[in-house]
Amino acid sequence: MLKNTKNRGPIRALTQRHKIAIAGVATLGAAALAFSAVPGNAQATTAEAPTGQVAYSSEQIKDVKGSVTDQLASAGVKAEEMSAKHKAAVAAAKHRAAVAAAKHRAAEAAAKHRAHEAATKKKAAEAAAKKKAEAAREAKEAASRSAKRVQVKPVAAKAYANNLDGWIREALDIMKKHNIPGTYDGLYRNTMRESSGNPNAINNWDINAQNGVPSIGLLQVIKPTFDAYHVPGTAWSQYDPVANLTAAANYAADRYGSIDNVNSAY
Repeated sequence: MLKNTKNRGPIRALTQRHKIAIAGVATLGAAALAFSAVPGNAQATTAEAPTGQVAYSSEQIKDVKGSVTDQLASAGVKAEEMSAKHKAAVAAAKHRAAVAAAKHRAAEAAAKHRAHEAATKKKAAEAAAKKKAEAAREAKEAASRSAKRVQVKPVAAKAYANNLDGWIREALDIMKKHNIPGTYDGLYRNTMRESSGNPNAINNWDINAQNGVPSIGLLQVIKPTFDAYHVPGTAWSQYDPVANLTAAANYAADRYGSIDNVNSAY
């Protein structure tokens, strides 16, 4: 005989509940068959039963039915209990997973918070260090500038010779500060014509002398003119050569535009 070469599919294992249900069904089937085999007028005692036949009482059948029903009910209760336990286990597992996930998220949030605080503190420390370094640098630069200022030697006052050349040169420097026009040649030329370079020269014969205000000094300046055109920073004396030159040049600039434009008595 040829063997069946077709592959059979995997047989699923029967659960305890299935086994109990099958057993109950088989028992009920057997009981039903036995009940149907007994005549309707059969006696309750086994003594009157025909030879070779098995007689079952109604009480026995009831007991079988009750036993099977009890077994099925018990199996159903057990199955429900197992299902409830399974559901409870699944719910507990989900709860534990949710609690673990919540703890994990809380731990991550705490770690992020700590990292943020650490970064903030680091930035603050870096900013403080930078500010401190900047203050130190500025203090160092200030000290350096102060030291340089101390090291700078004061410029010595310009010296001028005590002669006509020196007087003219000093007068020109003062005139420059006060924006009074004039050149070395203009001062020298007019000085030589008026006093021949003598700071003590005095004119006692012209009209000014007759009026009591003689012309005095290098450029022969009378007192009213000297006082009116005196240049700040010079002496208040007509006989002072530098004061005389600057006052006369200031007067000539006001009247003629410059001492350079004077070529005769003015």
